[in-house]
Amino acid sequence: MSKKVSWSVVITIVLIAMAVTFSVTMSYAQQRFNGAVSSVSDKERMYNKLAEVDRYVRANAYYPINDDTLNDTIGYGYMLGINDRYARYYSARANTERMGLASGQLMGIGVAVVRDTSSGYARIIRVYDNSPASETGLQAGGFITAIGDTNVRTLADSAAITSALLGEEGSTVTIGYLTPDRQEQTVELRRANYTTTTVAAQLLPDGCGYLRIDAFADSTGTEFRSAVDRLLQQGAASLLFDLRDNPGDDLNAALIAADRCVTSGVVAQSQASDGTTDNLRVSDEQSITVPMVCLVNNGTAGGAELFANAARKMGGAVLVGTATAGKGVILSEPQSLSDGSALVVTVGILLDNESQSWDGTGLTPDVEVTLSADEQAAYYDFTVDNDPQILRARSTLTTMAGGTANTGTAGDGADAAAEDTAAPEGQADAQ
Repeated sequence: MSKKVSWSVVITIVLIAMAVTFSVTMSYAQQRFNGAVSSVSDKERMYNKLAEVDRYVRANAYYPINDDTLNDTIGYGYMLGINDRYARYYSARANTERMGLASGQLMGIGVAVVRDTSSGYARIIRVYDNSPASETGLQAGGFITAIGDTNVRTLADSAAITSALLGEEGSTVTIGYLTPDRQEQTVELRRANYTTTTVAAQLLPDGCGYLRIDAFADSTGTEFRSAVDRLLQQGAASLLFDLRDNPGDDLNAALIAADRCVTSGVVAQSQASDGTTDNLRVSDEQSITVPMVCLVNNGTAGGAELFANAARKMGGAVLVGTATAGKGVILSEPQSLSDGSALVVTVGILLDNESQSWDGTGLTPDVEVTLSADEQAAYYDFTVDNDPQILRARSTLTTMAGGTANTGTAGDGADAAAEDTAAPEGQADAQ
């Protein structure tokens, strides 16, 4: 009798388990179905609206329609409407140029330029060694006034200037060139392969090792480590990392550089849309023991913010300058579409070693040093000996080391560095 009862209990439990499993499965399937129906319905509504607009415009518009321009504009508009301020659409031409640069099929003349706000021309801020520009005698401080028959003032932005200077290896481009002493010239250059560097380093007389990091790119991690080791071997008593206007596009390079500076531990994390997190890099025990300052501004973004934040929280660095851009996201690799265009969207949020995000807020400097309107106008004329923000950073390093600042003058900033130095809390285009 007891045996029959026990089998009955077992059968009852099995039936209950099957019923619960069926119920859960049906509930999940219903949710998936409802979600799919909702998604299909939303997509149908979107397509119907677009078709309705298109039918009316084509039936009534006076001006002719360029379908390529229309399709690109729809792509741009879609990315503007998805609540992702970092999402980007590349037209087929822009995507071809991007891939051509990455593969080495498209080349420039070997200069880094910015749009000069006063003249509208492209100001040369750097000439790369062994490039067509250096061999032709172009100099930093000069201006590109025309590219072929196009006046640079008529080009929309720095991206358009970049595009106009690019071409296949061996092709030629004629530019209007205004020398630093304002002599007008017409120069023909033949595009060729050259090496662009992202880190420039020098040991200053006060023992400060100064590193200007223009960008975080494929080679930056190796360049940075070599430059730091060289400066320390030369006797650098402190290190100043100039990250101003660094867009920080390559997060891996920023992680490699940060790893060299900080103690062991998680350098940064990624957070997916479902809230799950993963470690992006865990630092080893090797770190920098001399005082460090990161010089930042509102153009310091992405990987550059990651580096500065890790150096402050994990390496004891002090941040000097102005608040950073607040771009703390992880972007997808460009997704190519059938017509040759491409898309980039945000796929995650960056978190620091304390699981904190700086996206949308940026990093607040420990020592704030803003530039006046006149100083901003002279920004690209400054050197390490008279740049007000660099002088304040050097003075801060001297204070951190327990010495007396003697790096020149920067208004009242250099004298006030000891008072303002807080305990640490934890874009030029190459063409």
